Amino acid sequence: MASRVLGMVRDAVFAILFGAGGAMDAFFVAFKIPNFLRRLFAEGAFNQAFVPVLSQVRQEEGEAGVRRLIAATQVALGAVVGVLTVVAMLASPLVAWVFAPGFHDDGVKLSQTADFLRLTFPYLWFISLTALGQSVLNTFGRFAAPALTPVILNLCLIGSAFWLTPRFDVPMTGLALGVLLAGLLQWLWLWPSLLKLGVWQPWRLGERHEGVKRIGVLMVPALFGVSVSQINLLLDTVLASLLQDGSVGWLYYSDRLSELPLGVIGIAIGTVLLPRLSEQARHADPKDFQRTLGWALRLVLLVGIPAMAALIVLAQPLLSTLFQYRAFTETDVLFSSRSLMAYALGLPAFMLIKILAPGFFSRQDTKTPVKIGIWAMVLNMAFNLILIWPLAHVGLALATSLSAWFNAGLLAWTLRRRGDFPARSLWLASALKSLLAASLMALALLWLMAWPALAFPDDVLGRVWRLAVLVLAGLAVFTVIALAAGIRPGQLKSP
Repeated sequence: MASRVLGMVRDAVFAILFGAGGAMDAFFVAFKIPNFLRRLFAEGAFNQAFVPVLSQVRQEEGEAGVRRLIAATQVALGAVVGVLTVVAMLASPLVAWVFAPGFHDDGVKLSQTADFLRLTFPYLWFISLTALGQSVLNTFGRFAAPALTPVILNLCLIGSAFWLTPRFDVPMTGLALGVLLAGLLQWLWLWPSLLKLGVWQPWRLGERHEGVKRIGVLMVPALFGVSVSQINLLLDTVLASLLQDGSVGWLYYSDRLSELPLGVIGIAIGTVLLPRLSEQARHADPKDFQRTLGWALRLVLLVGIPAMAALIVLAQPLLSTLFQYRAFTETDVLFSSRSLMAYALGLPAFMLIKILAPGFFSRQDTKTPVKIGIWAMVLNMAFNLILIWPLAHVGLALATSLSAWFNAGLLAWTLRRRGDFPARSLWLASALKSLLAASLMALALLWLMAWPALAFPDDVLGRVWRLAVLVLAGLAVFTVIALAAGIRPGQLKSP
C-alpha cells in the first residue's frame, strides 16, 4: 500500500511538472522497457521458477544446500542479466527504434529515448539481484523488507523530479538517473535482512548447484506465462507511439491508476500464495491446495470487482484530482480517463492471473501457462489491430483487457480439468455478492455525481473534498450491501 500510494504521488508529480507528450513520452518508453523486464524477474518468471526449487532444496538438503543454491544462482543470474544490460546499453538506438517505431519521424524524440535507455537499463541488473533477495526472504516467511523495496524507487523518482531535473537541458535526464539510483539502493536495502537470515553469503562466488539448471528450465517458459499482461502493455506502448502525440502518456497514467488495486491485492496475494502452494503441492493434499486457492479467489474478487466499478465511474474525478494541474490539461484528463475505463474492465482478470498462475508454478509446471499466454498474446494483437483504428489508444487498452479475461479463463479451466481448481462453494457465492454490491455502488456514485453540490471545482481542496466524498460514499454503500448479502470478514481469513 505504501508503495502504490507513493507511486500515485510520483505520477502526480510527473503530470504536474512535465505533463504528457514530447520528451516525457521518450522517458516513459525508456523507463517502461527495463521496468517491464523488472516485472518478469521481480514479480514474474524468476520468482515463480526459483521459489519452488528453493523450497524443495530447503526440505531435502537443509540450509547448507540452500546456501549453495543461492550462491550459484546469484552468479548465474548476475552474469546473464549483466550481458543483457551491456548489450542493451550499447544498442540503445536500435532498442529505441524497435520499441518506439512511431518516433522514427521525430529524430529528437528517438535520440532522447536512446539516451534515456543508457541510463535506465543498468536498473535491470540491480533489480534482478534484488529479486533474488526478495524470493529468498519470501520463502523464509520474511515479507516486509521485500515489499518495501518499490517504495525506494518511488522516493528516488520523486526526489529526482524536484532536484535533478533542473540541472539538465533535457529535464527527463534527471528522471533517468533517478531510476538508476533507485536500482542500486533497492539492492542494498535487502542486504541487512539477507545477512541476518544466514543463508546468503555474497562473497561465495564459486559455488555450483544442479538446482540452477532446473531454475533456468522453469524460468524460460515462465517469462511468458506469468507476464503476458505486461507484454501486452508493452505492445500497447509500441503501437501508441504510432498515434498522436501524448498517447503514450495517456496510456501510462491510466495504466498506473488501474495498477493500484492490482499491486495492493493481486501481486501481494500472489507473492504470499506461491510458497504456501509449493509446500502443499509437495504434501500431495489436494483439499488443502484447493482451499488455499479458493481463499485467494474470494479475496481478489471481493476487491477486484468493486475496484473495477469504481475506476470506471470515477475515472475523470480521479485523474483530474491527482493530475490536472499546470502541464496536465483537461484534454489529457479526458483522453486518459477513456483508456482508464478500458483498462478497468480487465482489472479482475489481471488479478486472477496473478493468483491462478502460481497454481501451476507451485507444481513446477511452467509450460502450460506459457501456452495459454501465447494464445492470449496473439489474441491481444488481433484485438489491437481491430480496435486501434476506431478507438485509437482506448482500443489498445480495451484489447489488453479482453485478452486478460481470455488468459484468466483458460488458466481456470485448465486447473479445473486437472482437479486443482477450487469447488464453487469456496468462491462463487462470494463473487456474486460482490458483483451485486459493486453494481449498486456504481449506481449510487453516478447519482451522487449528478448533484450540483458535487460539481467539479477549480481549486485543489475542492477537488480533494469532492473525490473524498465520492470514495467514502462508494465504500460505505459497498460495505453495507456486502454485509447485508452475507459477506463476513471471517470468510476472508487465510485457511
